[in-house]
Amino acid sequence: MANETPTERLRNVLAGTARALSNDAEVELSFTADAPAQSGKQIKVPMPGRSLPADQVAEARGFADSFALRARLHDSGMHLKGAPREAVARSVFDAVETARVEALGSRGYAGIAANLEHSLEMRLRSDPIARARTRDEVPLSTAIGLMVRERLTGKSAPATAAPGLALVSDWIEDRAGADLDSLALAIDDQETFAQFASKMLEDLELTEGEMLPDDDEEGGNDDEGTEDQEDEGEEQGESESDAGEGDVDARGEQSESEGDQGEGEEQQQEEGLDEADGDSGDEGEDGMMPVRPNRPWSDLPPQFEYQPYTTKFDEVIAATDLCENEELDRLRSYLDQQMTHLQGAVTKLANRLQRRLMAQQNRSWDFDQEEGLLDAARLARVVVNPMQSLSYKVERDTEFRDTVVTLLIDNSGSMRGRPISIAAISADILARTLERVGVKVEILGFTTRAWKGGQSREAWLADGRPPQPGRLNDLRHIVYKQADEPWRRAKKSLGLMMREGLLKENIDGEALLWAHGRIIARPEDRKLLMVISDGAPVDDSTLSVNSGAYLERHLRQVIGWIEQRSPVKLVAIGIGHDVTRYYQKAVTIMDAEQLAGTMMEQLAGLFDDD
Repeated sequence: MANETPTERLRNVLAGTARALSNDAEVELSFTADAPAQSGKQIKVPMPGRSLPADQVAEARGFADSFALRARLHDSGMHLKGAPREAVARSVFDAVETARVEALGSRGYAGIAANLEHSLEMRLRSDPIARARTRDEVPLSTAIGLMVRERLTGKSAPATAAPGLALVSDWIEDRAGADLDSLALAIDDQETFAQFASKMLEDLELTEGEMLPDDDEEGGNDDEGTEDQEDEGEEQGESESDAGEGDVDARGEQSESEGDQGEGEEQQQEEGLDEADGDSGDEGEDGMMPVRPNRPWSDLPPQFEYQPYTTKFDEVIAATDLCENEELDRLRSYLDQQMTHLQGAVTKLANRLQRRLMAQQNRSWDFDQEEGLLDAARLARVVVNPMQSLSYKVERDTEFRDTVVTLLIDNSGSMRGRPISIAAISADILARTLERVGVKVEILGFTTRAWKGGQSREAWLADGRPPQPGRLNDLRHIVYKQADEPWRRAKKSLGLMMREGLLKENIDGEALLWAHGRIIARPEDRKLLMVISDGAPVDDSTLSVNSGAYLERHLRQVIGWIEQRSPVKLVAIGIGHDVTRYYQKAVTIMDAEQLAGTMMEQLAGLFDDD
C-alpha cells in the first residue's frame, strides 16, 4: 500500500518469506521490543530502528528465517518425547536441535545462511560465552550448539565466541567427539538425530545424575549441593524444572577449571569473611557464635577486595520517583493484563502457601479455667454430679515468629520481556499473600543508571584513567515496596518493571549487600531474603578495566558472608541460569512461567525450616 511505512513494508516482506519457508499460509509475524519468540503460528522478531539500520534488519531476517524453518522441519512432539529432564541437559538438547534445523534449512540458500549467521553474531554479543574467562563461565548449551553447527555446516564459531569456546572445546571433544561426528550423519532424520544427541549427553555425563570424577575433588561441596537440591526437588512438587541434581551434573565443564580456580575463590571468600569480623578464622563455627548477639551488624561491614570508583552518582530511589503517576497507572494496567491468564494458577499456589503458614499458627486451649468459653465436652460431669462446677476453656495462640521477607529482583536488560513480567507478577501475588497472614514484605530491584558506565566512567576518564578503578558504573537501587507499606499503596509501583529503558546492567554483589543491610536493620525475629536473577553479574564498563571475574568474585564473597555469618536466611532463584554455583540454597528454572510456583515452594520451605 502507498501509505505503508518502511517498517510496515519490512514486516510484510518478512511475514511473506516466513510463510513460504514454513510452507504454512497461516503463519503471522510481528515485531517486538521484548525477546524474540515463537508460539504456534505466531512469530515475533526484534523490531529494527525507524531508519532500518542494515544490521538490525539482518538480525530480524535471521530470527524470522530460523523460526520459519523450525515450523517446517521440527516436530515438537518428537522433540519433547526425547528431551531430558535435567535443566542444563535440556538446554543443550534444544540448542543441538536448533543447530540441526538451521543447518538443514539453509542448505543451498546463501541468503538464509547469511541471515542466520548475522542473527547468531548478534545473539552471541550478549551471551556469557563472549565474556567467559574461565571454563565454568561458559554456558554448555551455547558451546555445544556452536560445535554442532560447525560439524553440520563447516562454519567455525564467530570471533565473538571463539575464545570462550576454546576453553571447553577440548573437554567436549575428548568425551563426545565421536557423537558430534555421528550427528552430521542424521541431519535429515530428527528421531535418529535426537538419539545421537541423547548419547552425546550421556557421554558428557549430563544425564542420569552421574557425577564427574573431578567434581568429587571439590572439597566436599557436592554433598551439600546434592542435599540442597534434593530438598528443592521435594519442595517443587509438581514442577517439571527438575533443577536439582541435574544442575550439579550439568556443570561438568567446571570440574577441571574449578580445580584451579575454585579453591582460590573459596580461600578468598574465607579471607574476606575473616576480615569482616576481625577474627583469625581458626576458631571455626564455635568461635563465631558469640559475635552475632554481642555486636550490632551495623558495626560489622564486610571488608572485601572490591571498591567502587565513586559512589557520588549512585542512587536509592522509590519507584514512584522514577515515573509520573499517569505512566505508572498505564504500566500497572499493562501488568494486570499480563496477569490475566496466570491469575488462576498463581492464586492456587498463593492459597497453598497461605494454608501452610496458617498451619504454623494452630491454636491450642487451656482447660479447667474459672472463666472463658464454656467447655461443652465436660458438661457430662455436671449432669452426673450437680455439685461439680462448670468448666471453661481459654484459647491460646501458639508462638508464630514475627517475620519479614525481602524480595530482591534483578532488573538487568537480560530480564527484558517475559522474565521481568513473571517476576513482577509473582512479587505482586507474594506480597498480597503474605500480607494476609501478617508477614511483612519488601520488594527491591537493582540495575544501573546507564549503559557503559555513565557518569562514573566519565569521572574516571577525566581523572586520567587510573588503573584498577573498581566498579565503574552508576548504581540504581529501586524500592518498589517498603516492608511497612501495605500492598494497596505499593501495587502501582510494581508496574514500573514494565517500563521500557529501565533495565540495564546488573551488579549483584553490592545489591545483595544493600538488601541485606535493609533487612538486618528490621526488628522482626525471622528474616528471609530471596534473590531472583537470570545470570551472573555483568557490567561492561567495570569488566573492561578490571579482571573478568571482578564482579563475580565479589558476589561470591558477599554470599559467603551472609550464608555463614548472618541470621538472614538466603535463597536464590535463577531463571535460565545456574545459580547453584553461587548460593547454597538455590534452584534453577528454565522457564519464567515456573517462577511463581517455585517462589511459593521455596518460601514455604524457609518458613518450615526453623
